[in-house]
Amino acid sequence: MPDAFGIYVHIPWCARRCPYCAFNVRVDPAAPYPDYFRALRRQWAALATGWPGRADSVYFGGGTPSMAPPALIGELIAELDPQPGAEISLEANPGTLDGPLLDGLLRAGVSRLSVGVQTFDPRLARLLNRGHTVAQSSALLARVAAAGFRSWSLDLIFAVPGQRLDDLRRDLDAALALDPPHLSIYGLSAEEGTPYTSALAAGRLSPPPEETWEAMYLLLEQRLPAAGLERYEISNFARPGHRCRHNEHYYRGRHYAGLGAGAHGWSPDGTRSVGLADPAAFIADPTAWAHLEQPRGIDRAVELLLSTLRHVDGVPRRRLRALGFQIGRDTLLRLRSGGLIATSPGSIRLVGRGWRLADGVLRSLCGALEALAIT
Repeated sequence: MPDAFGIYVHIPWCARRCPYCAFNVRVDPAAPYPDYFRALRRQWAALATGWPGRADSVYFGGGTPSMAPPALIGELIAELDPQPGAEISLEANPGTLDGPLLDGLLRAGVSRLSVGVQTFDPRLARLLNRGHTVAQSSALLARVAAAGFRSWSLDLIFAVPGQRLDDLRRDLDAALALDPPHLSIYGLSAEEGTPYTSALAAGRLSPPPEETWEAMYLLLEQRLPAAGLERYEISNFARPGHRCRHNEHYYRGRHYAGLGAGAHGWSPDGTRSVGLADPAAFIADPTAWAHLEQPRGIDRAVELLLSTLRHVDGVPRRRLRALGFQIGRDTLLRLRSGGLIATSPGSIRLVGRGWRLADGVLRSLCGALEALAIT
């Protein structure tokens, strides 16, 4: 049986650009959705023969895919022809959906929504330049919960300038009151080239102190499992049966096709692809690529660590050995004695403080990669 794989579809348009966003996003009130979706179908027609079987997940990301016409989304899903029962996820922002559009997405075949709330605090929502009100967020989530999707998720951001621990508590109270089956929560990061990063550099904003960040993450680690949401990845928590199947392709080092402007993919032959970032250029030639490469040697091992360490199952040591590498014993002992990882013959997993210090753990593991002796 061929390995499971997913398909990521990038829809690059938003109603406005958030100041912290570094994704390939455009603001265009006259976005050419029909032309873009025709280009997506052409791109998949050119790629499909290189993929074994049928995808078990399709993920519409962006941008704000919920701004696209549901009929076009449904036509593309039919063209992609995923497995029966495949997870079909779509990112949505409050303010871009109402009851009829939710019904349209269900008819199109979408089975899971991921709603970008980010915060229930009006003050922080204004700072983040969200294109919706807190009231719109609550109203949409209530409709989503009752609409009949197989699953749904909401996103929250923490460590926002000026946010206090009590502010995060109130955000969690509001989120958990909605009984979400899945919750993604991200620490606000400074991405190169964003207005948020410029504001930090100019001293107009200051991120919370490191100890506040750590206290916030500790609060999440306590509150979410107590509410029945178990962590399966650094930033993702879910009730049983509600993990995002598509995102687990990334976190478990599986293959995924990347369709659309600037989308990334990793094909079964080992090729990493990046689509043309400009939507007009993509529409003109959806079979062209901005970048193609086939990583080799230690680069493959580093990629495996980058993806799988984030997951609760950890780094599969068998796959690391199959690539010709192992982690140096001294580094494993040091990280394990520090309470940051757990090791077994099958895996290397984050534990305890390791989740909060994952970037440092990852750097240590990558620095300790050793080539296996050829026998």
